[in-house]
Amino acid sequence: MADLESPPASQFDKAVPARKEEGSFLWFLVKLVIAVLLFRTFVFGMFSIPSESMLPAAMWGDYLFTEKWPYGYSQASMPLDIKLFDGRIFGHVPERGDVIVFKHPINRETYIKRVIGLPGDTVQVKGGVVYLNGAAIPKVRVGDFVAPITPYDPCRIARFRSVAADGTPVCRYPRFRETLPGGVSYMVLDFGESGANNPWGVNADNTDAVIVPEGKLFVMGDNRDNSEDSRFPSEAGEGVGFLPIDNVVGRAAVIAFSTDGRASWVNPISWFRAARWGRIGDTL
Repeated sequence: MADLESPPASQFDKAVPARKEEGSFLWFLVKLVIAVLLFRTFVFGMFSIPSESMLPAAMWGDYLFTEKWPYGYSQASMPLDIKLFDGRIFGHVPERGDVIVFKHPINRETYIKRVIGLPGDTVQVKGGVVYLNGAAIPKVRVGDFVAPITPYDPCRIARFRSVAADGTPVCRYPRFRETLPGGVSYMVLDFGESGANNPWGVNADNTDAVIVPEGKLFVMGDNRDNSEDSRFPSEAGEGVGFLPIDNVVGRAAVIAFSTDGRASWVNPISWFRAARWGRIGDTL
């Protein structure tokens, strides 16, 4: 009986490396997913601006990198808002003037505002001027904030609509510089007396003096007449009220991308036309 012939060695030489390369690629994908999760959990998160409440610092359509480490980590810092533990580890209280991303106290939607009051501070607004611990925060007129009228910046208030020298429809908002104790300075928009035209009957330009409780923050939007913040009661999708520090996701850092809302998913060319290239890389 004839001996069985073994298959040529070259057949095994081809098969074994193929299985090894497949296993190496799968292991690379696993390591990549783990690295991304760690990065998103402990270093940076991504957040898109969904409204005009933080004009002029942040515009609707901006995409921000959010630094996770400055204030420590809590449920709000975790991907998908997963609760892995109670409270906050390596916790630090934000500083006045920081722009923070956080989870709403009621429905945990993601918001962005500026920190004005820390635990123990007394905050009040009188005639559109913010008072911190009894002293007015200096507020100086510095000209207009001019923005082209786009789907994301429609300029809803008619008296602010204008036309630029090149014929472009624009919105001109009154702009002011505020300077907090310690020297932190930033721009705000103020449309004038707003009254109490809201469901809560709150006059956002004239509020009662309140003391920020322990473990809470008082936050405001830079677009003072278009921001539902700590001046309003905490309700789902509405005002914030006092913000629990544990709800802070991180500190807004840099604009990674920005679009004005004119892009169409089916038209890639429009993605480039709608991009606000000049805002990319701006810090908050």
